[in-house]
Amino acid sequence: MSKSDRLDASQAKSKAYYIFSFVLVFILAFLFAFPLYWIITGAFKTKQDIMSTTPVWWPSTFTSANFEKLMGSRSAPLFDFKMFGYAITGPTVPAAIRWLVNTVFMSVSSMLLTCLTAAMAGYVLAKKRFWGRGIIFSLIVCAMALPKQVILIPLLREMSSLNLYDTIWAVIFPIVGWPFGVFLLKQFAEGIPTEMVEACRIDGASEWRTFTDVMFPMIKPGVGACAIFTFINSWNDYFMQLIMLTSSKNLTISLGIATMQAENSTDFGLLMAGSALASVPIIIVFLIFQKYFTKGITMGAVKG
Repeated sequence: MSKSDRLDASQAKSKAYYIFSFVLVFILAFLFAFPLYWIITGAFKTKQDIMSTTPVWWPSTFTSANFEKLMGSRSAPLFDFKMFGYAITGPTVPAAIRWLVNTVFMSVSSMLLTCLTAAMAGYVLAKKRFWGRGIIFSLIVCAMALPKQVILIPLLREMSSLNLYDTIWAVIFPIVGWPFGVFLLKQFAEGIPTEMVEACRIDGASEWRTFTDVMFPMIKPGVGACAIFTFINSWNDYFMQLIMLTSSKNLTISLGIATMQAENSTDFGLLMAGSALASVPIIIVFLIFQKYFTKGITMGAVKG
């Protein structure tokens, strides 16, 4: 076989591989995107389209009845909290808006607190040498394999003793100190040269200054990945929310929609409208942190 024939065969093989990869990626993308498409279109379908024996791929008639039912069935104050003995209550809004605000506040607070504590813990475990460092890290790794259901009763009793039961904080605090977040950011911190930390110490920088001005900017891709993981984990932790929250005004969007269902029937249009509303913050957060998430995953793969 001549050199030109070998080159043509190599190009044909490369083109076939490219076509196969494109088709495979397209199929996977379709499978992942189809549930979101079905939820969004289902939120605007009539009850007849939803309950049709043959699938209705596109709404025959667009309707907002599902969203009107979601927004009009209950009402609640937008916010209410006590400060210095005074109770502050916001304007009355549809309960679904209050549930969405609760869920966003819970997820964002968990994300910020977890990223901060995990970044500091990862920095200490990676760059500081002290007695018991290996034991602490081993306990964190073991905690990653511990199901949350095992510690649910102790968490419930702890939140009750702190008078936090049936508050949003009862769902936020158990997530802070997430073992996987500490493990992830420790791996990123270990990739930072120790000489940089020593140079900061020689220049007289404090530990906090070293962390905020040197370490944190360099592990920002890992923090972005941790932020997305924490936000999604907090948003989707239905079981913890079900145990810790009981009052209607403190429910999350998933719990609130579940309470609107009748005992012997399911309103799929209402479910899809609520799911479509709940998917918006998740998509926004992913789009914001997508660059850091992708970079963090690839850097973690190289370090592994």
